Formats: sequence, C-alpha cells, structure tokens
Amino acid sequence: MGLSSELSVGHVAERSGVAVSALHFYESKGLIHSHRTAGNQRRYGRDTLRRLAVIRVAQRVGIPLATIREALATLPDNRTPTRKDWMRLSTRWREELDERIHQLTRLRDTLGECIGCGCLSLERCRLANPGDRLHEDGAGARRWEE
Repeated sequence: MGLSSELSVGHVAERSGVAVSALHFYESKGLIHSHRTAGNQRRYGRDTLRRLAVIRVAQRVGIPLATIREALATLPDNRTPTRKDWMRLSTRWREELDERIHQLTRLRDTLGECIGCGCLSLERCRLANPGDRLHEDGAGARRWEE
C-alpha cells in the first residue's frame, strides 16, 4: 500500500465520525485492519472508511458485532464490501431483524396486558412465567428466555 492510500488513525476517526478508541476496539475484534509504520504508528487503507460505514449501519439496526465480523470475514481477502456484498449481507440479516421485531412487538403487547391486569403474581405472570411452565422444573427461582 502506498502512502497516498493510507490514513492515520486520527484521519480515519475524523472522516468516519468514529472515535479513535472505537477504531482500536473494532481492530481488536477483527472488524478492521491496520499495519504499523516503521515509527510504530497505525495506518489504515482508505477502504477502511467503507468497512466502517457498513459496521455502523449494521450496528444501528441492531446486528451484533460478532455477526458483523462473521459476515465481513466471508468477503474474499477481507476486501471492502461492494453494493452487491451489502445486499447479500443485509438480506442475511433481514430474517434475524424480522424475528427481533416480532419478539419486541409481542413483548410490548404482553407488557401492556400485564400492567393492566395488576396480578403481580409470578405464578400467573405472562412475562415472567408464561403458561406457568416453570413449575415443571420444581421449586425455586427460574430464569427463562423465549
């Protein structure tokens, strides 16, 4: 990579709107890559700006960093995502997002019913113990996930 195609961490932060500490974090998680100069300074390729844009958009819609890293790792030679790549990646995430929307909608609707009922009973509560299914595990506190 020639000098003209490299950016310092400060320039990447300024151009991307991502804090330097976040850049270091993303790099430690394998989302972006840099190399060190002879003076031990980080240098990023200009393509890092596009990767950061993809990371930020994916995070904004709730995609976990581990999932983003896995998706970016599917790109040949860790190259910058193209429009076609973005369409493929975002299509993969759509089902996950639809499921989360469904769960949140159901939670919102159930929460409204719970507040309205005033039962305050952990045995009957549709949020803490839907269908009283925790009784099958015996006495004591239980955690559940949908």
